Order: sequence, then C-alpha cells, then structure tokens
Amino acid sequence: MSSPSQALLNEVNAYSEKKTSVENTGRMLTELSRKEDCDVIHNLIMAVQDRYKKLHQRASERGRMLEEVKKNVKQFNESWRLLVDWMSEVEQTLDTHKEIAASHDEIKQQLTEQREFQKLLRLKRPMYEATMKSGRSLHERAQSSRDRQHLENLLAELKDTWDTIGGKSIERQHKLEEALLFSGRFTDALQALNDWLYRAEPQLAEDVPVGGDKDTINNLIDKHKAFQKELGKRAGCIRTLKRSVRDLTRSSTADAHWLQEQMEELGGRWEAVCTLSVSKQDRLEAALQQAEKFDAIVHSFMERLTEAERILKYGIIPEEEGGLRSFHKQHKVKAELENIQNLGEEILALCHPDSIITLKSWISVTKIRYEEVQTWARQQGQKIQANLAALEAEKEEVQRLLDWISSAGEALNLKNQEPLPETTEQNQELLQQHTVFMEELNKKFSDVEQATHSCKHKSSPKHQRRSTVKLPPIIPVPLEHLDPQTPQLSQLISQWQKLWRLAAARQNRLEQHQQMLREMEEFANFDFNIWRKRYIQWISHMKSRILDVFRTIDRDQDGRISLKEFTDYVLASKFPTNSLEMNAVANIFDLNSDGSEEAGLLLMSSWLRMTLVEVCMSR
Repeated sequence: MSSPSQALLNEVNAYSEKKTSVENTGRMLTELSRKEDCDVIHNLIMAVQDRYKKLHQRASERGRMLEEVKKNVKQFNESWRLLVDWMSEVEQTLDTHKEIAASHDEIKQQLTEQREFQKLLRLKRPMYEATMKSGRSLHERAQSSRDRQHLENLLAELKDTWDTIGGKSIERQHKLEEALLFSGRFTDALQALNDWLYRAEPQLAEDVPVGGDKDTINNLIDKHKAFQKELGKRAGCIRTLKRSVRDLTRSSTADAHWLQEQMEELGGRWEAVCTLSVSKQDRLEAALQQAEKFDAIVHSFMERLTEAERILKYGIIPEEEGGLRSFHKQHKVKAELENIQNLGEEILALCHPDSIITLKSWISVTKIRYEEVQTWARQQGQKIQANLAALEAEKEEVQRLLDWISSAGEALNLKNQEPLPETTEQNQELLQQHTVFMEELNKKFSDVEQATHSCKHKSSPKHQRRSTVKLPPIIPVPLEHLDPQTPQLSQLISQWQKLWRLAAARQNRLEQHQQMLREMEEFANFDFNIWRKRYIQWISHMKSRILDVFRTIDRDQDGRISLKEFTDYVLASKFPTNSLEMNAVANIFDLNSDGSEEAGLLLMSSWLRMTLVEVCMSR
C-alpha cells in the first residue's frame, strides 16, 4: 500500500526543481516588467507556491495514513491467523474428546476439565472481539468492493468458527451435567446447577451497565445469545431434576424433604435468571438503538465538519450581501456538537467498562474537530464581517449619492422652469453658475465610478457591417457599459445618467441662447451695404470660377436663384454671418414677404450676377 504513496510523494518532490525554476523566471521578469505586470507575476508565483505546499502536505498525510492502514492490516491478519489456528486445534480436540464417563468421580473430573476449558475460552474472547472490531473498522474504510468482500469473508469465517466452538463447549457441558444427574448424585447435580446460576445471575443484574459504542454492544449481544442458548440447554436438566425429586418425595426417603427445599430454591433462582435474561435482552436492544443513533450523528457531524472545513479553506467567499450572510450561517454546527455531547454523557452514565475509552475518545475528537473548524470559521467570519461592513458602507455611499442626485435634479428642473434672461450678461452669469455645477458634477462622477466598481461589464455586441452613411457623432452616456447586479446600483446608474442628460441639455440650451443673444446684438446695427461689401470681399478670395459659384447656388439649374437656395448656401459656407442677417437680406428681395415672388427672384438673381461681375472685375 505504501509504494504508490511513496511514488506519488517522489513525483511531487521531483516538481520542486520546476517550481524553483518558475520562481527564478518570475523574479527575472519582475525586474524587466512594469509595476502592474510585476503584481500579476508576484500573485502567480504565490499561487504556485501555495498550491505546491498544499499538494506536498496532502501527499505526506496520505502516505502516513496508508502506513497506518498497512500496520492495522498486518495486525488484523496476524490476530486472525492466530485465532483461527487456535480454534482449529480446539475444534479438533472437541471432536475427538473422550466419551462421557460412567462413574461419578470420573464425571466430576471431566466437568472440572470442561470448566477450565470454558475459562480459557473466556480469556480468549477479548482477543476475538478486538480482532472483529479491527476487521469491521478496515471494512468501513475499504474503498474497493473486492477488499470489502474479502474482509467480510474473513470476519464471517472467524465468527462462525468461534460460535461453533462455543456451541460444542456448551453441548459438552450440558451432557456432563446430565450424566452427573443420571448417575444418581442429585446433590452434586443440584450444586452444579446452583453454581452456574450463582455465576450467571450477577451478570444479568439490572444495575450491570450495557450501554456503549455499537461494536461493544454487538459483542455483548453475541455473548448474551450464547448465554441464552446455554440457558435453554439447562432447561432439560431442571425438568429432569424436578421429576426425580417428585419420585423421591413419593418414596418418602429421609432426604426427600431436604431435596424438595433445595429444588424449590433452585427453581426460584432459575425463574429469576430467566426473567433477568429477558430483561437484559431488552436493555441490550435499547442500548444498541442508542449506540447506532450516536454513531450516526457522530459520523454525520464529522462529514459535515470535513465539508465545512474544505469550503472554509478553499471555497470562494460570495460578494453579494445575501450570499455572504448565507455562507456565514451554513457552517454553524454547535447545536449538533451539544447533541453529541449530551447523548454521549447519557450513554456514559450507564456505559459498559469496555466502551468508556471509545466513547470519551469520540466525544473528545468531535470537540477538537469542531474547534479546528471553528478557527477557520472565525477567520472567514472576520473576512465576511469586513465584507458586510464594506457592503453596508457602499450602500450608505450609494444612498448619499442618490440623495445628492435627487437634490441636484430638482434644482435643475426648477432652473429650467425659469425664463431665460434677455441680456448676454445675465445669460453669461447663468452659464458661469452652470459651469460651477458641471465641475461639481464631474467631481461626483469619480465617487459614482467608485460606488459602481463592483458592477459587471456588459458584453460587447457583435460587429456589424459598416454603413456608407455617415452618422452624426454621439456623445457617450456615462456608465452605459455597466450591468448592475442590485436594484440600488441600477437606480444609481439610471438617476446619474438622467441627471447628466439634464445638465448637458441645460448647458446646450444656455449656449444656444447666448449665441442667439449675441446675434441679436450684432443684428441691431445691421447695414446691408456693409454686409454686401463684406460678402463681395469674401467672394473675391475664392479661387473658384464665378460661373461655378452661381451654378453651385442654383441647385435646380433653372438660371434663377431662390431665396431659400441663396440663404442655405451662405449659411452653409464659411462666410461670417448668421440667420438673422440672412433673413434681413432675404426680406430685401422678398417684395411680398412670402419668398416666392417672381420679381423678387429676378431682382436677387440680377443682384447676385452683378456682385459676381464686380468680383470678377476686381480680380
């Protein structure tokens, strides 16, 4: 058994050089890498070292366990072989034992020898029970069905041989006592039965403890069954004695009265022993149920502790609050430990001496294992409490941000309901106030990012074919790539995006209003002749042909330029003007103020041609 374990340990040790090589390579990389990469390399090296240490430790523990099992197997095989060899010799002796003698003295001598043999059998019983217990323990720990079947066969052979020897010994004892009775020595027969009942009665007393562990009680039950068989065998002797005493009483011998008294005393003791035998059987069955219950809860408790220890050592601590609280509660098994201790103490109060050490050992082992797991639980509990405290702090921070966002949103809505000012100075003041608010909003954004750092990122959509149509640039919405896992974080992201859009819309509105106010101020001193000169000067700097410029403005190519065509072209060009000035220019040529008068079109077209001619001549 130890060779595979040693081979595994040697293989693990062989990887020590590779581990050292990985560590050296990692140290060399850290000297040539950036700081963030150094942290990653360091964490990987630490993970390798920790995994290797755990693997080496578990391989060593398995080697020690297999060595212990090998030792136990060797002891079991030696004990089993010694017992089977001894019982084979004894069984052969019993089979070839000399016949029952005829004379009274010879019968008494054979009875004395038989009692000595039974004493020797009783001395061998502890060895038999220890061997059976060791075999059952190995059977429970065996992993292959072949090993379990082999152990079952060995245990069955040992038990059958032992029961056979016990049965043959009882049978010979019964025959010797009957022979003593039929030899006519009623006094000796009575004395032999009384001696046996005297020895049996104390073992059946109500105050004799029968509690304990499952193996001990099963052994006690086996012994009691053997006693009950012996008791049944002696029932025939009792009946024979009663008939003989009645016959002697009828003949009125001198000893008839004394024999009658002795027989009554024997009958009373016999009834008492039979009653005690039934009572002990009931107590043994109750004790066995209690022992099986104790054994079941102990093994279940130990399995739960092992699983809890594995999770506490190597399990992943949840990140969400519900998972943390569930993880913290599921490893509390103190109530089960108290149940084991209470039941163990209850059994110890009426425990057989052979089970005291075993029961105390189980109680001690469960307590020690519980303390070991509790140590891990306390360590993880501190981490969990710290995580819960951090989550609570994050919740408070999120709520504080939500309150601020709500207050800021209400303030913006109130400001948006106010009419915009009519002067650029007043509007500029509003712009400055909004700039201060935007600066505060940007500062708060770092707090929002920190509060939402635990959110997962949304999976990026699949790439689609590029369209030939150019779309206008889209201003990115903040935190749009996050996928919140809690309602509170979802509310925070939603409210923040809403506030951001509201603030951006107000800033855009104020800027547009400021631009409109400036255009109105500039338009107050509008002079068409000055505008016309600026336009001629601007046109003169263009390098395109004059006819091309006219055709560019005349989109429908009808030889005439409409008011809309002219206005759209100028506004789309880089000429410094605005919509107010262009409306004023258009109104000059719009005789009926409807933008469709034929005369107005001809007039504007003529003016534009003259303007282009002037530009051409100036070149």
